[in-house]
Amino acid sequence: MKLGAHIYLWMERWSDAETGLFERARALGLDLIELSVGLDVPFSVVKTRRAAEAAGVGLLVGPGGAWPDGADLSDDQPENRRAALTFHTDIIDQTAELGGVAYAGALYGRPGKSLRRLPPADELARTAEGLQVLSAHAQKRGIILVIEPMSRFRSHIANTPEQTLRLIELAGGAPNLRIMIDTYHLITEVRDFGAAVRTAGQRLWGLHACENDRGVPGGGLVPWSTIFPALKDSGCTYIGLEGYNTGPATGDFGWRRGIFQNVCPDGDAFVRQGVAFIRQQLAAR
Repeated sequence: MKLGAHIYLWMERWSDAETGLFERARALGLDLIELSVGLDVPFSVVKTRRAAEAAGVGLLVGPGGAWPDGADLSDDQPENRRAALTFHTDIIDQTAELGGVAYAGALYGRPGKSLRRLPPADELARTAEGLQVLSAHAQKRGIILVIEPMSRFRSHIANTPEQTLRLIELAGGAPNLRIMIDTYHLITEVRDFGAAVRTAGQRLWGLHACENDRGVPGGGLVPWSTIFPALKDSGCTYIGLEGYNTGPATGDFGWRRGIFQNVCPDGDAFVRQGVAFIRQQLAAR
């Protein structure tokens, strides 16, 4: 099982000045680092790839930065769906150039968007059509496309593993279409976490091990004792730590991301504690 962590545990935005993180990550026992990219994240792909390879750290890429206005694979307007296809296709290409293993996130929609109305009847089908185009392109570039269901507060399209599997099926079910379960999002959507993991089954690529308050896993409300035993019969090969740095060096970053408690004042300490907890759980399953 590969272990990783998101850059947001340390910083708000990736840049060429941050490549020293890879050596630190490796020393902390991590195999992968999750990068968030977007229109507001300029950096050298070559420099980042070389630094990651030199440290022996793999890369997982997500669209956590700025998106084009209106871009949304599920949107009512064709021009917004086209904008999303272009945006995600470009990041898939960037992921390949970085030597990344996967492109992951709520690629089916626009996180944070709330319709406040019933979606149109064809929404899921047209969303799946876009995902099918993206998965075909990703397959040509050797990239796994990882779909992350999110809570009702971030999206209405895919909140549970069952809904995500249905979307993947509608999108053609290509082998490179996989699932990332995030326990922070899942806690408002399911009552049986073990069953959720087993439902994702061999489509499950990764797990974001997040506590209910986005703090270090362990000691919160997430029922870890039901999750880790279920992982052994799944396709999961990655467990990542994700959260937002709330230390003074990042200013109001946490607040802008909706984190109002000081749950990650020190990224290194967060990772040390999180990795120790995950290893303990893996050993006991």
